[in-house]
Amino acid sequence: MTTSNKSWLWATAGIGAIVAIRALAREQNKYSFQGKVVVITGGSRGLGLVLARQLAAEGARLAICSRTEDQLKRAEQELTQKGAEVLALPCDVTNRVQVEQFIQKVIKYYGRIDVLINNAGVIQAGPLTDMTLTDFEEALNTHFWAPLYTMWTTVPHMKERSQGRIVNIASVGGKVSIPHLVPYSASKFALVGLSNGFRQELKKDGILVTTVNPGLTRTGSNLNIKVKGQSEKEYAWFTSAGASLLISSSVEKTARKIIDACRYGEAEVLTNVPAKILALANQVLPELTSDALSLTNKILPDENGNETNTRGFENESDLVPDHLRERGQRAARENNEI
Repeated sequence: MTTSNKSWLWATAGIGAIVAIRALAREQNKYSFQGKVVVITGGSRGLGLVLARQLAAEGARLAICSRTEDQLKRAEQELTQKGAEVLALPCDVTNRVQVEQFIQKVIKYYGRIDVLINNAGVIQAGPLTDMTLTDFEEALNTHFWAPLYTMWTTVPHMKERSQGRIVNIASVGGKVSIPHLVPYSASKFALVGLSNGFRQELKKDGILVTTVNPGLTRTGSNLNIKVKGQSEKEYAWFTSAGASLLISSSVEKTARKIIDACRYGEAEVLTNVPAKILALANQVLPELTSDALSLTNKILPDENGNETNTRGFENESDLVPDHLRERGQRAARENNEI
């Protein structure tokens, strides 16, 4: 056998050993949600509600919160009718006092918290020139400070029990900044760093933190985004992209991947192929990726000095193809986004 062949043999054996070790470690981390108390912020609609449905089907005991009480009541009713045990409480997760009260109520009601899923989110779509500092503050309050508040309050309780799982739902926009979503992307970058840091320091305490970076997902949330600038055009591109079968995933599939990532205690996961390709391209070829996104920005709507936020559904127009509009509205109806 030649030296070259021996090298290939040793390399193959080494790779095989690494794969086997990782598979073994993954199985050792495997987690059952049966009877576990799972907290989901933003659990009344969209991805949060679908996560609640799927976790309830696995026997989890749920605690969900939302700022919108009517949606929260509908979600609670749906989950309860399906046999789930659910505690639904109004809470503005950007308010530290409300978060502390919410977490303490959950612990008092169930006696413990096993899993915390930070899902609550906000999206502002529009050109950077039409954004305000308030938009950045809102995004950071929702995607950075809110998860920090929930973790800060929950982690000591988990440490006492030497176990726990935390899932922080960031975004591919937290790996690659997306034009016309700058406040969103900047705040998700902050969440990725926060989440990864918590994982590194809490693993020794038996707490596994998973960072999830979803790609485009068909939740129906486009109806509730905040839009500014040329609002109808901004809403149209966002809605069309989010409903496209080529670059978006079903919310059910995304939720299953998130739950599996938590089940196996994975450090970080991207949920679909387009997101993985974009993140990899940015890592390997950052200059080229940036140039490509700059070109994308040129075809997005120009700024027009309109700094007023409007809700997505207020900007429906013929600019959105009928089949994409209907796909988005169907997802919205199914996931309590209306």
